[in-house]
Amino acid sequence: MVGKSIYNFINDLFQIPRSITGDGVRETLGSIKQNYLPSLNIHEIPTGETIEDWTVPKEWNIKDAYIKNSNGKNIISFKDNNLHIVGYSKPVNIKLGLEKLKEHLYSLPAQPDAIPYVTSYYKETWGFCMNHKQYESLKDEEYEVKIDSQLEDGSLTYADLIINGKEKREIFLSTYICHPAMANNELSGPGVSTYLAKWLSERPNNRFTYRFCFVPETIGSIAYISKHKNELDNVYAAFNLTCVGDDKDYSFLPSRRGNTIADKVARHCIKYQKSNYKEYNYLKDRGSDERQYCSPKVDLPMVSIMKSKYGEYSEYHTSLDDMDFISAVGLEDSYKIHTECIEILENNYFYKSKVRGEPFLSKRGKNYMIVGGIENDESRSAQLILDIMSCCDGNMDIIDISEALDIYAFDLIPIIQSLESDQLIEKN
Repeated sequence: MVGKSIYNFINDLFQIPRSITGDGVRETLGSIKQNYLPSLNIHEIPTGETIEDWTVPKEWNIKDAYIKNSNGKNIISFKDNNLHIVGYSKPVNIKLGLEKLKEHLYSLPAQPDAIPYVTSYYKETWGFCMNHKQYESLKDEEYEVKIDSQLEDGSLTYADLIINGKEKREIFLSTYICHPAMANNELSGPGVSTYLAKWLSERPNNRFTYRFCFVPETIGSIAYISKHKNELDNVYAAFNLTCVGDDKDYSFLPSRRGNTIADKVARHCIKYQKSNYKEYNYLKDRGSDERQYCSPKVDLPMVSIMKSKYGEYSEYHTSLDDMDFISAVGLEDSYKIHTECIEILENNYFYKSKVRGEPFLSKRGKNYMIVGGIENDESRSAQLILDIMSCCDGNMDIIDISEALDIYAFDLIPIIQSLESDQLIEKN
């Protein structure tokens, strides 16, 4: 079961302290390269380099962080949960009272058992996160605060993998690798992406070229656009993989244009998953790297097929988005729907009939006769062939034909291939 394998992969990476830069990103990408994708290319962009309207920030790494009470007992420890530290916190080694400490503490009163995820990438500060029950239990005493971190010139790390196909046109899949200790919002995307890349690397005779990208969110996608803008001109369809790990219904975020081939195949595939999926609005509901890839001067045909959408589930950006929130079943579902989208795109051509009128199916072993008004499997199969043939006017692709006949395109592919082999239809 591929879902179980993806789950185990995610579990192995869960404790790595990631941010938008630093050794946690390198360790994550290194593990993917060493264990799954040996051809993965890892890139570094130095601090201070201009990428479009942005500048690569300082690199952040952390060894330890804690708060101790007046008795020397740990109240908060980074080693217990990566989310306890505000991302990009500068080094600190001080003692202070409760009121001053509270200026640097974050909790969620509405979710008293959850540790929030808080960052401050572009403003130097420091802070800790805890659940609200713990926050309310703090006593009025002196506390020792230490953050053993480095915020200094370094680089931003990202990775990509190119799987060459017969065509230069590309299918682009991007995911992010920058969130600590979150399963659905963070690691489900890299997990499913890695296994999709592994499958495509081993799959012979790919029609399209495939580009996989592993980046820190926002700054990483901007960096990728800046460094690879000319290559992205070949992108035919694109998918942003995030929040693909739970076993709830699907969520769909269309591209900015909403009518690309990626939108078309994604909507079609989701419809046939027996899911009461929700479609969101790009302008109102975007929030991940599609903001960069779909922006007007880039305008990639990028969609997101998610389970619980980011920002729409209560566990989002908290410690409750843990390994118990995702499941092997949910991961397998997401892996499956993306493979089926890819298979449909690989086989999606416009077809035209090679015969005038209806073909004589009997000489091809198809019994079209319905005796006494009674249908059988053979006659229904023959009728389906005739229905497909009636759509093959050169102006309908496989998805169009599937929609017209209310059949899942993934199931239609072998029938279309058979008709092509029988010289009944041809690619237009």
